[in-house]
Amino acid sequence: MTLHFAREEFAQRVAQATVALAEAGLDALLCFKQESMYWLTGYDTFGFCFFQCLVLRADGDMALLTRSADLRQARLTSTVEDIRIWVDRADADPATQLRDLLDSKGLRGKRLGVEYETHGLTAANGKRLEAALEGFATLVDASLLISRLRLVKSPAELAYVRKAAELADAALDAAIAETRPGADEGRILARMHDAIFEGGGDYPGNPFIIGSGPQALLCRYYTGRRRLDPEDQLTLEFAGVYRQYHACLMRTLLVGRASDAHRRMFAACREALDAAEALLRPGRTMGEVFDAQAAVLDRHGMREHRLHATGYSLGAVYAPSWMDWPMFYAGNPVVIGPGMVFFLHMILMDTGAGEAMTLARTSLVTAQGAEPLSRAPVELVVRQ
Repeated sequence: MTLHFAREEFAQRVAQATVALAEAGLDALLCFKQESMYWLTGYDTFGFCFFQCLVLRADGDMALLTRSADLRQARLTSTVEDIRIWVDRADADPATQLRDLLDSKGLRGKRLGVEYETHGLTAANGKRLEAALEGFATLVDASLLISRLRLVKSPAELAYVRKAAELADAALDAAIAETRPGADEGRILARMHDAIFEGGGDYPGNPFIIGSGPQALLCRYYTGRRRLDPEDQLTLEFAGVYRQYHACLMRTLLVGRASDAHRRMFAACREALDAAEALLRPGRTMGEVFDAQAAVLDRHGMREHRLHATGYSLGAVYAPSWMDWPMFYAGNPVVIGPGMVFFLHMILMDTGAGEAMTLARTSLVTAQGAEPLSRAPVELVVRQ
């Protein structure tokens, strides 16, 4: 078997989940998030693009309903022993087969938590699920039950996070080395991925963000490549990934020279990052962290150029996004605690002037405060 954690750790996680189920008054949880399945059992697949469900009963008993293509995947990568298969055919009805599985587990008439807020349960499949279980059991939205448990990382998880951070640093080094006038974005992107894969890393939860010139103001991946001008700006947002655990970095590299506006924007980002990381400590709320950086950027006259969120939690996640719950935004009451891992991003996009500046890194929350996991210096990079 290929398990990335000791069986004892998986047992502890299941025990935590059963306590959370009891506190929520639930008899079982229907896991549709691939992240939850991975965290509870080690099950590692992108097969969640089809209907599949891990059933966790309140006593810790588990069963997985999936397709035949993932049978061996589940056997090889997970602790799940009870694996049921729904068959691909024109009249396939996995939701009804899930009901039969639940019935065999004594869950008729019970309160069942459901992970609704996930790409692993499409709206169409959610409707089929509710239709199949109507009158069978009471369904309760429990989308965050496992997410809250996953927020605090174990020592074994943190070892993977630190490795991911090393890979992110290697990718940044590769990008900087390749960035110069006339450089091809595709080659820069290739060298970044080379560094991660050659270091034993994995595919990220979403594509790397790379954009130069006007596209440096974009916060999403888009198709198309260009060569860098003699004077240019290049925005990169990316993640080192190891055993599905992500550690992110974000930088805007300048080519040729740094304008006065770029220097002002960088100074604002650096001060805002310092302010945010100063509050990234146990007992503070995520809303307070957002307010700290927003106040700095606003004082620098950057209010109209900043975003309404400034980062999020990171962990072992799957496509289509590496963003994990929760996020930094105004008023978020989630309390920060030791063992949490967060990506704080300062992003300024001046649409009128066509100028961008970003600065971001991943930190671990310790009893003493934020521990940045990247060795990369926080400095303005200008490449000739």
